[in-house]
Amino acid sequence: MTGLTIENVSARYGAAEVVTDVTLDVPRGDLLAVLGPSGGGKTTLLRVAAGLHPAASGRVSVDDVTVTDVPPERRGVGLVPQEGALFPHLNVARNIGYGLGRANRPWRGGAREEHRRRVEELLDLVGLPGVGHRKPSALSGGQQQRIALARALAPRPSVVLLDEPFSALDAGLRASLRADVRTLLREQSVAAVLVTHDQTEALAMADRLAVMLDGRIAQVGSPEEVYGRPASVAVGEFVGEAIVLEAEAFGDCAQTPLGKVQLVSPGHGVGRVLLRPEQIEVGAAPTKCPAAGSFTVRDTAFGGAHSEVRVEGMGIAVRALCTTLHGLHAGDPVTVSVRRPVPFYPGG
Repeated sequence: MTGLTIENVSARYGAAEVVTDVTLDVPRGDLLAVLGPSGGGKTTLLRVAAGLHPAASGRVSVDDVTVTDVPPERRGVGLVPQEGALFPHLNVARNIGYGLGRANRPWRGGAREEHRRRVEELLDLVGLPGVGHRKPSALSGGQQQRIALARALAPRPSVVLLDEPFSALDAGLRASLRADVRTLLREQSVAAVLVTHDQTEALAMADRLAVMLDGRIAQVGSPEEVYGRPASVAVGEFVGEAIVLEAEAFGDCAQTPLGKVQLVSPGHGVGRVLLRPEQIEVGAAPTKCPAAGSFTVRDTAFGGAHSEVRVEGMGIAVRALCTTLHGLHAGDPVTVSVRRPVPFYPGG
């Protein structure tokens, strides 16, 4: 497979194993987001792929060539660290050129002109033409991250690794920059790995999502699959807001405190179901398995595109996200139903 392959990789810090038996494939043109809590091993995994931390076991390959013991500069891997890590004493052009220099190319005669053209090409690519003479301190945070990406792409790597690259930026800038970066990486046909603890970022950018908990990969799939059909309650609770309810399944439906709900796949016996706030419909909302019971609005909050309604009853309190408040107010009696089937997890 062309791109990045990580096979049965484990890694340690001293006696502590922080990455355990991880296997991932990232073909060229794809972006894999590795999502997990702080301290869960995801940055260590990225450092192993980059050659900055040794693997205790397993293999790392780039374009079907084993690079487990190859120095970082010879792996064909570009790295965009958190906050860019640009050299403050070098101007933008020389920062990008450093990425070319790491490829051990001579810069004399015609090669010097090739070097200059490549830097200009990269500045155009990241949408910052004409800033090569500036120092990083003269750029905004978003511009600095674009230059860090240009530096990583300079030697035309097969793989680009991004370690929390947008965490220091404000929310509005993060949203626009991550869309641009996703498009750019796809156009360059590199295998990209994004490490993040930001669920929104991972869901928005990834072609595939790997959830890493306690040093192990808990699930790999499309963002829609991982969000809508998490492999476990732990995955579901980490990827977005989750409402977990006790349930008893009878084939395609389960009985819960919200009444009967449809299941993604048939289940039997006692267990739990997991649903999202946007699946809860407040008011008269018939479904194939209508909910029953008496609920009362606890409070409401207008939020623009999505407003919040908190309801309580049947011994539980849940938060629903709605496109409109339907004129509801605290104290109003309501009926609650659940849109779309939900996953069922047997056992306690």
